[in-house]
Amino acid sequence: MESRKRALGRGLEELFNNENLNLDNFEDAIYESTPKDEIKELNIEDLRVNPYQPRKIFDEEALKELASSIKEHGVFQPIIVKKSIKGYEIVAGERRFRASKLAGLDKIPAIIRDFNDEEMMEIALLENLQRENLNAIEEAEAYKSLIEKLDLTQEGLSKKVGKSRSHITNILGLLRLPENVQEMVNENKLSMAHARVLSKLESVDLINSLAKRIDEEKMSVHELEDLTKQEEVVKKNTITKKAKTSEYKYVEDLMRDKLDTKVKISDKKIEISFVNNADLNRILEILDIKGD
Repeated sequence: MESRKRALGRGLEELFNNENLNLDNFEDAIYESTPKDEIKELNIEDLRVNPYQPRKIFDEEALKELASSIKEHGVFQPIIVKKSIKGYEIVAGERRFRASKLAGLDKIPAIIRDFNDEEMMEIALLENLQRENLNAIEEAEAYKSLIEKLDLTQEGLSKKVGKSRSHITNILGLLRLPENVQEMVNENKLSMAHARVLSKLESVDLINSLAKRIDEEKMSVHELEDLTKQEEVVKKNTITKKAKTSEYKYVEDLMRDKLDTKVKISDKKIEISFVNNADLNRILEILDIKGD
């Protein structure tokens, strides 16, 4: 038994110190290294979900299918838990736990192990990234949490989870979207591809407007990209129009030299800057403007 525990310890060390983490190897190592008499039948009501679990939404149909399988064949592999102040926290196997509840089970086989918060967080993320597709916002929040809690760079995170640096950057960019638009992604009203296009826009009003149109008109990503390009053209035209005010630059320069202060001419208006009342009076004197 001691040799098995030592082997398990090496497995844990390899998992958490390795740049590229693999949850399948990790769970297999724990399961294969655990004597049958250490697998406990725990009351389902004593179990709590991993507080670092990034998944907020579970596919109900998939859970029902798993529950049906569990009714017929039982839980195919014990879940992994850690002892907490009250009951146990699920480290890996939340879907098995939820499906077992749906199947009406009172107990579930479990392996009890001790993990710190950092390990709990990494396992929860890995279980979802490597086995179940998180939606884009859940994935972004999980990455953000790992970066902050584990003090990782985006490059370091990309190596740990086996994703490209550009994928990490693009996913994190989705968190710049307004909360209501993020919720539309959670509800599958917007795809990740739609959300990525919207996340590159600056105007919140425009993002909200386009998000609404995507949902109502079932707009394709290609159509959205065309619309945003048109928006860029509008921006460029606006900038070009503003640039036309440069024809007044020589007047601005003449007035600046005359008044010894910043002068700006735009939209048929002249703006003259001053720093205080004394400076304002100086400018008024130069312009030969006298008060009553």
